Amino acid sequence: MCQQSFFTGVKACMFDAYGTLFDFNSAVSRHRGRLGSAADSVSALWRTKQLEYTWLRSLMGRHADFWQVTQDALDYALEAAAVSDLELRNAIVNTYLELDCYPDVKGTLEKLKAGGLQLVILSNGTPAMLEAAVKSSGLTDLINGILSVEEVGIYKPDPRVYGLAVDRLGLQAKQIAFMSANSWDAVGAANYGLRVAWVNRFGQRRERLPSQPDLEINSLAYLPTLLGVDA
Repeated sequence: MCQQSFFTGVKACMFDAYGTLFDFNSAVSRHRGRLGSAADSVSALWRTKQLEYTWLRSLMGRHADFWQVTQDALDYALEAAAVSDLELRNAIVNTYLELDCYPDVKGTLEKLKAGGLQLVILSNGTPAMLEAAVKSSGLTDLINGILSVEEVGIYKPDPRVYGLAVDRLGLQAKQIAFMSANSWDAVGAANYGLRVAWVNRFGQRRERLPSQPDLEINSLAYLPTLLGVDA
């Protein structure tokens, strides 16, 4: 388990959105009855292609915003599952604007906010997507700011994305603790120089990449204690 000393001097907590705060599987789960046995495979492939397309577009220099990428990835996943229901497709993609947050999110953010920390989201999502998810999850009063890759026109893990936090918050990298459930994202943030806690929700193994995250936890619920603000 991580040590509280890691967080000494931290003034802002920055969170990835999808997979960290918001459960990306909940979009498909709400339509499980109509998708039937294909639901789990569609959800998994949708997420895989969504991430692949962000990386490929960044490498190709062909940026499109995350709303477009999300739709393209869903179309691929549905075609792979031989699902051709356009009404269902539209219902699923629109549910992505109303994702459930994980059970450990709201209570954790309330404690961190009460402890005087700035709470910020840094995500591949567009501002509109993120604002919709924050509102539908009841987190509006807890989040101080939303940073989107659209400000730099390239996706994580490009260092320019993580640099947004330093530029916009007016803090040094060591004063910002970044939390992500995506191992590659945690590595990218560590590579930039942020202090990083990998929220390993899914029991993944560490990436074989340079610049590993500083800490590994399996729930955001540990953060208030680690930051010394647990009431």
